[in-house]
Amino acid sequence: MDSKSFSSRISDLVKASNPHSTSLTHPTANPIPQFLSSVQGDLANVTAPPSFLAPSSVVEVGHCWSQRPGVFVAPALEPDPERRSLKVLRMILIAMRSQFYVAGAPGVSIKKPLNAFLGELFLASWSEGKASTRLVAEQVSHHPPITAMHISSPEHGVRADGYARVEMTFSSSVNIRQVGHAIVRVDKYDEDYLVPLPDVKVRGFLSACLYPEVIGTYYIVSSTGYVSEIKFSGTGVFRGKKNFFEARMYHKNDKKQTIFSLEGVWSEGWTVKDGRTGEIIETYEVDAVENVPAPMEIEPIAEQDPWESRRAWAGVMDGLGRGDFRATVAAKSEVEEAQRRMRAEEKAKGETWEPLFFKSIPGPE
Repeated sequence: MDSKSFSSRISDLVKASNPHSTSLTHPTANPIPQFLSSVQGDLANVTAPPSFLAPSSVVEVGHCWSQRPGVFVAPALEPDPERRSLKVLRMILIAMRSQFYVAGAPGVSIKKPLNAFLGELFLASWSEGKASTRLVAEQVSHHPPITAMHISSPEHGVRADGYARVEMTFSSSVNIRQVGHAIVRVDKYDEDYLVPLPDVKVRGFLSACLYPEVIGTYYIVSSTGYVSEIKFSGTGVFRGKKNFFEARMYHKNDKKQTIFSLEGVWSEGWTVKDGRTGEIIETYEVDAVENVPAPMEIEPIAEQDPWESRRAWAGVMDGLGRGDFRATVAAKSEVEEAQRRMRAEEKAKGETWEPLFFKSIPGPE
């Protein structure tokens, strides 16, 4: 990857798009606390021990929203504006386990995704019944690290555009601050939903089983006036349950009237109640057979562009899959060194990297 050229498939997609020496083995002791205690400042660009790495890049994170096409397009199929807003809230909650339990699950330690290099791409699609989704993600900045994504279902007129800049620090836990947001657009009803990106704490270092905990209150705001308020509490020193949340939906003109209320554990399941009658209208279980994500469709690795994530990091992912940390480190260093050479050449020529699929639009000062 020493040149800035792309395959014809990528070039065509850009034209057609409108996205808005010692053996390294498994350690017998948990290395993560020792690693974290040796790091100061922002962890986002720090190279983690191979045992702490997930076999995927940060540019893949957007798959959490797109891997259930039926859930993604559901707002476009709902004529009632209240329930339409509920379906957007539902989509965000359903995506959270895949979003935050990276290479893990409840009871299985999560890991840190690979730091994406500047210009790294991830292109994938999913199909489920009559619904389909396509994801285009690109690393548009390296310092600071910023990932942009576009998810679309053209046949249903639903899309999501967003960006995220991640800052990671360590105190008694790893604190992940996400700077950015996403906007979900439903064309049929001329609606937009502003979706925040919550901050996360990674806990469980003493038990060597790391898990994510979202803390705080966040709001999903609709252009039609509906607001979903989500309060994440999780576990505390003396009480609470891991990944616990409460949510309520109301209209901005009547904040006291709860239209729908939700309560449960975002990594396991929850109930939805009618706020006016108290009736349970849905019980959702994350692990239910009917809620399994659709298979991801990507080009074979050999046919991918060198800038695509799975091909670029193929050696790293293979090494991680085999538990061969020597091979992992060697492959990772090869990619990173190629990037350093390229950036040095660009600097010497006075060139500036420009993203393929996205552009920066300055906001009001």
